[in-house]
Amino acid sequence: MHALRSLSLALPAALLLAQGAGAAPADLAWARLKDVARLEGPRALPLVGYGLVAGLNRTGDRRQTIFSAQTLANMLQRLGVVVPGEQIKVENVAAVLVTAELSPYARGGGRFDVLVSSVGDARSLQGGTLLATALRGPDGAVYALAQGPLSIGGFGGGQAGNSVQVNHLTAGRVPGGGLVQASLPAQPSGAETLRLSLVQPDFTTATKVAEAINADLGRDTARAADAGTVSVKVPELYRASVPDLMARLEAIDVEVDVPARVVISERTGTVVVGSNVRIGPAAVAHGNLSVKISTRYEVSQPAPFAKGETTVTPEQRVDVREGRQPLMTLEEGTSLDTVVKALNGLGATPRDIIAILQALQVAGALRAEIVIL
Repeated sequence: MHALRSLSLALPAALLLAQGAGAAPADLAWARLKDVARLEGPRALPLVGYGLVAGLNRTGDRRQTIFSAQTLANMLQRLGVVVPGEQIKVENVAAVLVTAELSPYARGGGRFDVLVSSVGDARSLQGGTLLATALRGPDGAVYALAQGPLSIGGFGGGQAGNSVQVNHLTAGRVPGGGLVQASLPAQPSGAETLRLSLVQPDFTTATKVAEAINADLGRDTARAADAGTVSVKVPELYRASVPDLMARLEAIDVEVDVPARVVISERTGTVVVGSNVRIGPAAVAHGNLSVKISTRYEVSQPAPFAKGETTVTPEQRVDVREGRQPLMTLEEGTSLDTVVKALNGLGATPRDIIAILQALQVAGALRAEIVIL
């Protein structure tokens, strides 16, 4: 029962799909078009900048990080204060990299969130304020400025062994800290054809998207160009207003094909099994071999008045145990619910299930793609 509880916690969504009403096909799901496809063409622009975070409580960069002191000296010099960088000894500033993505539809004066990450040996950015930092694109041009107080989503306190830390303290976010300085080129209007890119390319989903658009806008308006692209002819009514057409398309409900997939994270022992996973004929037995080596130290004391010395002798003991698990049979076309019950019948933990699923795929019995995170 313990294994069943642990697996059920890891697979709540998959179990709901497996035990849902039988009226809807198990391999199709409904979603809005805006959630499965994007307009091809406009792209977000990655931005990066180097700056300083000030106002830290002696948790900033120390003497090992030279460039933060040099940056502070350069900044003070521009403000009219000349201080040699080698004479600056402060621990309330930290050198950081500032990253963000600029929306292709952002215009001058718009604001967006930025991410701040320490690049030195600062212990924490808690309570810090990001000083004005220029954010540059891949072409080297400045597109935005970033500034503001950090939100790191955690806290820390104390020193050495008497300290406490919650979450990560050397990276944070400045909500609305980015200010757009230069807009990206506007997209041309009056296009006769639009191309929609699927978030997860799939021939079945692309065909379903084209069918849903044709049902809404008229026959032969859309067609699936390939597994990841749907071509849409812009109706005459929307030639001068493509945004209105996209607003109409985004609200269309489409059938999305859900692939059979098993997602595994070996770092955390998490296993997520999709509802369409099927098992071919197979027999599974899983046993654990454990080796335990224990050492106990005995004191050897010489007899009275003897010319011996007291010595400590180690006594080692090795125990080998092998788990005895029954052989479980999985029938042809076994569904997710049956797989869960069978694996839990073996007393398998999530980490055991990872090994079993990988072995089933190698044996050709697991009809699904395994994705390892």
